[in-house]
Amino acid sequence: MENSGKLIGALVLGAITGAALGILFAPDKGSETRKKLFKGAQDLAEDVKDKVEDFAKTAKSKMDGQYRAAEKAKTDLA
Repeated sequence: MENSGKLIGALVLGAITGAALGILFAPDKGSETRKKLFKGAQDLAEDVKDKVEDFAKTAKSKMDGQYRAAEKAKTDLA
């Protein structure tokens, strides 16, 4: 699980770096560059939100499975 967190972090950092360099070297006016930066930030925030929601669903599913297994073991022992 720790490795997937590092991978996601590296991908996010790479995306931010690539987007920033692309925008900084683009021949647009300042207002257009700010719009692009804002749009990129919104997209990134949405992607991060989706990843966090997916992680939370996966964690909840695993926790529910462990709870059910513990309850079954408790019932079997009784």
